[in-house]
Amino acid sequence: MIFALVALVVLALLATVHRYVWRRLVGDTTAPGSTLRTVGTVAAFVLPLLSVGAMTSGRIGAPFWLQQVLAWPGFLWLAALMYLTLALLVGEFVRPVLRRVLARRDAAAADRTTAVLSSEAVATATSGTRPRTEELVPAGPAPSTTSADPIPETTQPAEPEPESSAPDPVAATAPATADAPATDAPATPLARPSRRLFVSRVVGGAAAAAGLATVGYGTANVLSGPTVKRVTVPLAKLPRAAHGFRIAVVSDIHIGPILGRAHTRRIVDTINSTSPDLVAVVGDLVDGSVADLGSAAEPLAGLRAPQGSFFVTGNHEYFSGAEQWVNHVRELGLIPLENARVEMGGFDLAGVNDIAGETEGQGPDFARALGDRDRSRAAVLLAHQPVVIHDAVEHGVDLQLSGHTHGGQLWPGNYLAELANPTVAGLERYGDTQLFVSRGAGAWGPPVRVGAPADITVVELASRQA
Repeated sequence: MIFALVALVVLALLATVHRYVWRRLVGDTTAPGSTLRTVGTVAAFVLPLLSVGAMTSGRIGAPFWLQQVLAWPGFLWLAALMYLTLALLVGEFVRPVLRRVLARRDAAAADRTTAVLSSEAVATATSGTRPRTEELVPAGPAPSTTSADPIPETTQPAEPEPESSAPDPVAATAPATADAPATDAPATPLARPSRRLFVSRVVGGAAAAAGLATVGYGTANVLSGPTVKRVTVPLAKLPRAAHGFRIAVVSDIHIGPILGRAHTRRIVDTINSTSPDLVAVVGDLVDGSVADLGSAAEPLAGLRAPQGSFFVTGNHEYFSGAEQWVNHVRELGLIPLENARVEMGGFDLAGVNDIAGETEGQGPDFARALGDRDRSRAAVLLAHQPVVIHDAVEHGVDLQLSGHTHGGQLWPGNYLAELANPTVAGLERYGDTQLFVSRGAGAWGPPVRVGAPADITVVELASRQA
């Protein structure tokens, strides 16, 4: 029941946002029945259907090829919808300002025209000559004159000019004067729809350009692969012999319908280029089953680290068959730490299952992973979600390595991520425990990152005794 209500609320919100975007980008800028309006209206129905298909196809067991077909347009449209909406909302503040500026410009132009007509009328009255106003005065009967020089009788009276269907460019904006009757000029309200249309097209065009450019920039960030960050973490209990020990931390790779084998290969090559002592894969490796994505994960077998490569589950593994993936990564040469611990040279390395595993009876067990260890030794914990930091503090962990947040992935999503996580990205201290959160190497949903670049972090442990 609750799920159905949430689904209805989400669908209603999507429908409202799509209606708003259609109105501003299509309804306000195109003519009824035009080709552009037809195309925009069709897109307003097709694109959200693709997005819903992209989000649900994997969960309902659709063929993997269909998931791939739906993923790119469906997820990219979600990112585009978000940034188009934000840009259009900013445009709501620009719209009245632009209308006011244009109104003042038109009023100034009208004032200048009135001044020209008035000055020529004064010149006519003082000089007694007929003004040359063919380009300024609309067609019509010639005004009467009181000039002292009569018109010669041989001069033929001027033929009245034929009426034209095209409006005079000056008469459309100039106010009525003695030489230009008010009935010859269009009424002022006729200019307002044209101004509104101009403003709608300028604001809509700018919003579309800004939104789509942002999505393009964010997509390039993901497809170019993660960058390498380096962080030094001093640990009070770390012996001098372990000073400078390097751990390559990678999280949230998200191999799936969009990011496949080439994505995995880029990440492996980047990690190997840092020459780490140990590799820590801290969850959310995949978005799909071993049957669909096993081959895309195979480059992980190429990870090189003298002290080994270790893996803990993330919440997405439990959407994708966690047990099968644990077995598969073991076949690829990684060492799964399922609520387990190993002793390294100078510190203990522990790992716990993700809290999403609680639904399957496989949640984190800190007592099993850390309960009987020697607390005089430094402890490094691999845990996918930062929210377990308080359990880590309770069990005397010196450093917790996590992911999950993606750093927010899509600005301003980082503000929402802050509401659900103690740390969104980077290194922070909680009592005697330090928590490092990686932004992740991949992307979930839209293959787009804005304000939260993908990274692989080399954490260098430092001994205070060195």
